[in-house]
Amino acid sequence: MNRLKLGIVSCLYLGCSPFAPGTVGTLGGVAIAWLLRDDPRYLWLTLGISVLLYAVGRALGPWAESYAKGKDPGFFVLDEVIGYLLTVAWLRGPSPVALVTAFFVFRFFDVFKPRLARKMEALGGGDGILLDDVVAGLYGFVLVMLPARLLIDVPWTSGV
Repeated sequence: MNRLKLGIVSCLYLGCSPFAPGTVGTLGGVAIAWLLRDDPRYLWLTLGISVLLYAVGRALGPWAESYAKGKDPGFFVLDEVIGYLLTVAWLRGPSPVALVTAFFVFRFFDVFKPRLARKMEALGGGDGILLDDVVAGLYGFVLVMLPARLLIDVPWTSGV
């Protein structure tokens, strides 16, 4: 049972990477966004998956901290997947260049946590693990990616 839970919270073991597990785990979000990019329901699917992953992550957060014997274990990367998906939660699927740009923007906000994200980190259990990355994803969306999507003439923002 522990192996199954670990597989879930590590996004199919991406978070078990010995090098930069959060960065590698974010690739799970990139894969989901890439697979959904051409679906006309992209926004709703992205948000629905984020809500589902949040519910699962919140429930498994206390298990993960107990299993790792510490707060916010590195292998727990559902938060990175959710944060990335929020960064690319646009009305239509993002282009490959936008996916890459969003990856770096999200990782920036995840690593250099703005004040609100840092406050969320202080919460306990699953919410404490997840909400800092939710905030980082929203910062990525609002402060960088949303304006880029509104600039229709910018080639890298058009869906491919």
